[in-house]
Formats: sequence, C-alpha cells, structure tokens
Amino acid sequence: MEKLQQLYEGKAKKVFATDDPNIVIVDYKDDATAFNGLKKGTIVGKGVINNKMTNFMMQKLEEAGVPTHFVKQLSDRETAVKKVSIVPLEVIVRNISAGSFSKRYGVEEGIVFDAPTIEFSYKNDDLGDPLLNDYHAVALKLATWEEINLIKDYTFRVNDFLKSYMKGIHIDLVDFKLEFGKTSDGKIVLADEISPDTCRLWDEKTHEKLDKDRFRRDMGNVEDAYQEIMRRLMGE
Repeated sequence: MEKLQQLYEGKAKKVFATDDPNIVIVDYKDDATAFNGLKKGTIVGKGVINNKMTNFMMQKLEEAGVPTHFVKQLSDRETAVKKVSIVPLEVIVRNISAGSFSKRYGVEEGIVFDAPTIEFSYKNDDLGDPLLNDYHAVALKLATWEEINLIKDYTFRVNDFLKSYMKGIHIDLVDFKLEFGKTSDGKIVLADEISPDTCRLWDEKTHEKLDKDRFRRDMGNVEDAYQEIMRRLMGE
C-alpha cells in the first residue's frame, strides 16, 4: 500500500490517500485542542496512544458485531482505514453526569444514571457543534431515520462493551463521543477514534480523571494519565 498526497488535516489527525481508492491512511498527531480549538497545546505521545487504543478497541468491537473502518495498523502513529464519508453527527453517550451535561442542567458531576443517555450534535465548527435531536438531523438531511436507528443501536452496543471492558481495568466510563461514516457501498461503520481524547475515564476508586479533561482544565499530569490508560489496557 503506497501513501500518496495528504487529503485532510484536522485537530488531531492527518489523512492521506493511498493507491487503493477505498483505503486511506490516518496519522495521529500530538496536538491537543479544546473548546472548539480556542485552547491549543501538545500532549507528548498522545498520537501513539490514541492510535494504538483506537485500533485495539475497534478490533474488539468488530468481534462484538459492530462494523468499523479499521483495516490495519501500519506503525505507532499510522493506520490504514476504509475511506468513508463522515455522517455529520457527533454521537455522545453519558453514563455519569460530567462536563457540559452538568453545566447545561445545573447538576453536580458524578451522578450515576439509571440508564445511559444519548445525544447528537451537528458536526459543524462554525456553528459550535450545536445539539440537535433525531427530527432535526432528518430535516437537515444529515441522516435518514433508518441510519439514525442503526447508529443508535451500534452506539449502545459500543457503550455496553466499553463499560464492561473498562470496569475490568478499574475504570468508570463516564461518557464518550463517537462518529460514524459511510463506506463507498453505503454501509454505516464506526469511524474516527476511541481514546482518552474522546472518552471521559475516571479511576473507579479515586475518581481521578484519566483523559483529556486534565488538558481542558489545566490539571497537569496529562501525559501520565494517557499513559496510565495504556498501561491498564495493554500493559504498555
């Protein structure tokens, strides 16, 4: 597989074309951003950790029946994935109150919900990724009802899997964000990443934050937190 020209550069990743029109290469960066890019910085080694963790989780999810864009890890930072057109919805699942949920509804962080919640935001930086419901998503032609129902089904399956997996390494899965894409034949698959950038992960006993909140909130020891997740997940 030959790596060709760069197609895209986002906040956390670069994407390159290959000599296969259905495959692209994702290159994970150490750049970190928060608050829609208003806060910028670097988390040393983050790209390697996010790449490895995403690939590890996506392979496990494939085994659990959730289709993903994963093809093959090429190096510490680079992975070959199926080329998809991203469905412009960020899908957020919450098991415990935290972050914008707590702020929006005026509740403390750390309330364990009886059942997970799901919310969508419109993936649009210019608009600040506003929240929307299923009806808005269909009205804006971001997805069809069938696609939304499928995305919800996959999302709750991901939550069930991740929650129990994290519990096994003594971590509470507080909330996380997923993105889905459509392959050239129109199939919906899990895309983007599953990492401490996109998940809130708390130590189950101390409730220490082991995710990007340490960067967002200037808590320090960001690199250590990412490395701790890797150590527990994969013994690295």
